[in-house]
Amino acid sequence: MSRPPGCHRVALVLQGGGALGAYQAGVYQALEENGIAPDFVAGVSIGAINAAIIAGNPPARRLERLRAFWERITDRTTFLLPEGDSFRSAAGMWSTLSTIWQGQTGFFAPHTLSTWLAPRGSAAATSFYDTEPLRRTLAELVDFELLRTGPVRLAVGAVQVDSGNLTFFDTATQELGPQHIMASGALPPALPMVQVGTDWFWDGGIVSNTPLQYLLESCAEGDSLVFQVDLFPARGPLPRDMGEVLGRQKDIQYSSRTRYTTDLYKQVFGLKQQLFEALSALPEAALTSAQRQQRDALRALPEYLVFQLIYQQKSWEGQAKDYEFSATTMQEHWRSGHEDTMRTLNRRDWMVMPPRGTGIITHDVHRET
Repeated sequence: MSRPPGCHRVALVLQGGGALGAYQAGVYQALEENGIAPDFVAGVSIGAINAAIIAGNPPARRLERLRAFWERITDRTTFLLPEGDSFRSAAGMWSTLSTIWQGQTGFFAPHTLSTWLAPRGSAAATSFYDTEPLRRTLAELVDFELLRTGPVRLAVGAVQVDSGNLTFFDTATQELGPQHIMASGALPPALPMVQVGTDWFWDGGIVSNTPLQYLLESCAEGDSLVFQVDLFPARGPLPRDMGEVLGRQKDIQYSSRTRYTTDLYKQVFGLKQQLFEALSALPEAALTSAQRQQRDALRALPEYLVFQLIYQQKSWEGQAKDYEFSATTMQEHWRSGHEDTMRTLNRRDWMVMPPRGTGIITHDVHRET
């Protein structure tokens, strides 16, 4: 399989979600197995880390490096328990507590000095964990020179702490280093803010947990096939206890606003089409130079085909699912991403770019089945 006729760009859009990010690695594996290589990868938080590993390695090494990352940060022995949701839930709780106490190998570690005793203004005073292990992991698994010179564009979102503004670091406009990726994943209060230049940044998911809107705004030329990989579902059942309340709140808070974003894009697309038709109906002599340029720019508006892949929570997972880093759970997340993507790609009738004048079409294998 390859990209559909008329597709100028394949984009991979990766949401934040901590330990759930292994699902995105499974999605990428399925794409690679089907010969679909991204030209543009955008991510927030754990999505930024996965995106950097994909964009920052040659095609032959991407899957290997993704596996190295996920196996490293889930390298902890867990107890073998009998099958069943209750036992899996207990194992997940133990794994979560281990993360809280010990951190995760190659990712983050508890500060040596208590947050309550650290000097005011220090990293230890404003976070619970140190992310220097992540800096070393990124330096080993991501070729930042390839990010600068390679063919795959990378964009990662972070929030400027003092202004609250969402910023995207984009290889199309600047050189990216480990600090840009770490800034995108610096979720407070657990992880420390990261300095980039003279500014300090936190996790981009605080403002927007998916970079779909940035993709639509920054790719104004050429039609795109987009794989948007979300880790928190917007839809879900009513909670029945406090644990489910906390989990449902997190899902809603960090779920992507795909429907809102796509509806808004359709409205803007329609207005641009109307403007083009109005300008085209006027005599050439009646148009100013600026109006002619605007008319020509609107002549071929980009079309988007969006495949939305959303992680479906398992029955035994609780509100701490995004920081349950056991190897068993990681492998299940990875497998789920691979299976969902294969099911999506098997819908060959979907693999058709939108007709001219459509704007955007979205498909979700879970919703449409």
